[in-house]
Amino acid sequence: MAGTRWLVVGAAGMLGQDVVAAARAAGADVAAAGRGQVDVTDPASVAAAVAGVDVVVNCAAWTAVDDAETREADAFAVNAVGPAHLARAAAAAGARIVHVSTDYVFDGAASTPYAEDAPVAPRSAYGRTKAAGEWAVRAEASDHLVVRTAWLYGAGGGCFPKTMARLAAERDRLTVVDDQVGQPTWTVDLADLVVRLVAADAPAGTYHGTASGQVSWFGFTQQVLAAAGLATVLEPTTSEAFVRPAPRPAYSVLGHDALRAAGVEPIGDWSERWRAAAPAVLGL
Repeated sequence: MAGTRWLVVGAAGMLGQDVVAAARAAGADVAAAGRGQVDVTDPASVAAAVAGVDVVVNCAAWTAVDDAETREADAFAVNAVGPAHLARAAAAAGARIVHVSTDYVFDGAASTPYAEDAPVAPRSAYGRTKAAGEWAVRAEASDHLVVRTAWLYGAGGGCFPKTMARLAAERDRLTVVDDQVGQPTWTVDLADLVVRLVAADAPAGTYHGTASGQVSWFGFTQQVLAAAGLATVLEPTTSEAFVRPAPRPAYSVLGHDALRAAGVEPIGDWSERWRAAAPAVLGL
């Protein structure tokens, strides 16, 4: 890792901040590019930024899931066209590209963890644009690592635990969805996994960067409030009672067989990792 040149795109975001920190801690020379430095929708801007780089990590994304339902073309520009430009430029520069994707590429109808090669079947505009981004990266750059993640939280941005702790501090009672199951994943852990994948020279392909185990949003909220020392009453509810413009996957549990096959240890159990993360994320 020492001496390798990294470009992290979307570096100002919650995940990007931690990827920059993790890569620098591993000895890489990192250029941290926010929207003001690299416009992923502009191929000339991308090509100039990628020149002379060994590793490109794409953390830039349109993540406003509900807004994407009415602005799919805008989301597509960032989530699909942008990754295509980055992958094409990385291939031309001889750089490896790491592209961060999402559980939303799946339909959420499974009952066992999604394998890395499971068929994609997105049910939302956001999911469609992210699936298209994966396809573009694979098509444009043979030396790619597509890393899908889900239920991300971190200290460097707005996230579910911060929101629930804030609401619980303001209210006596909270209602939380209990029929959506996933893997809460700390951005610090995902950033560490990205660095470990690159350091291991993992084979090109698709990997799942989520914590192990599974829990519902209701169960996660219970642990968030416990960490925050809040005694707010929690009540479970269903997705039907909390309708959003974009459908949420009911089941967002991803399998980690590809990581193990590459000799890279998956992220630990979500509950253990949350206990480690809580002080930083909640500012305790």
